[in-house]
Amino acid sequence: MLPAVTLTTDFGLRDAYVAAMKGAMLSVEPSLRLVDVSHEVAPHDVMEAAFLLRQVVPHYPDGTVHLAVVDPGVGTDRRAVAARFRVGDTTHVFVGPDNGMLALLTDGMSSNDAPAAGGLSGLECVVELDRPEFWRTPRPSSTFHARDLFGPAAAHIAAGRRLEELGSPIDEIQRLLWAIPLADDEGVRGWVVHIDRFGNCVTNIPGHLIQDDPRVHTAKCYVGGAVLRGIHRTYADVAAGEPLLLLGSADFLEVGVNGGNASSLLTIRKGSAVDLVYGEAP
Repeated sequence: MLPAVTLTTDFGLRDAYVAAMKGAMLSVEPSLRLVDVSHEVAPHDVMEAAFLLRQVVPHYPDGTVHLAVVDPGVGTDRRAVAARFRVGDTTHVFVGPDNGMLALLTDGMSSNDAPAAGGLSGLECVVELDRPEFWRTPRPSSTFHARDLFGPAAAHIAAGRRLEELGSPIDEIQRLLWAIPLADDEGVRGWVVHIDRFGNCVTNIPGHLIQDDPRVHTAKCYVGGAVLRGIHRTYADVAAGEPLLLLGSADFLEVGVNGGNASSLLTIRKGSAVDLVYGEAP
């Protein structure tokens, strides 16, 4: 059985872009297994795409190919790349533009750490996709490399082509770094990095930074227009319509509302500061 190919884009589903990309891939290998991560990434938001994909990669088996196209520089001299990287005991392949997303995806992933500004320890091999025989056409559209270049390349890799066949090795990639939370004896300052469709506001504060400190149970959190107290286990720990803090499924601190939308209720936006101020240990 062929490995799965995950798909992450900012194309949305209103237009035909996703279907055209999939069609180009299936033309290379009709038996591909395509899995949609999200096509609703905010337009041009490379960091959001990487954040979503990081939550997915550890749950996929060895050999999975991850096609991620959020590409505001399409048609420019930014490179098209494919890379092999390790996550724990598994090996994965990334295909997409060299615009920082690969660095964000692999930064710290070899040990399943939370995003941090560190080395790309899991990165094994990167090639520039510069061999037109593996593209859909020798003259790709200047505005649709996902269909004409990235999609076919990912399909060839999933069908068994070695990464090194598709392009020339390169030593450097475009770097972007995660914003890391600031912690001291008084508390932690972080930022909202993602708001999901339920209005839950996901921060960049990982669980391991706070969950072993007994002071979090009496901490105050200043975010948006609210002051929240303590960290809860489930949404139902508070009354319907009430806001709360909890650790979400990706093990990051989240601001939510039981049965409601935290972003709207508390006027929280992506990039909003989150200040967790410790109280006395109980």
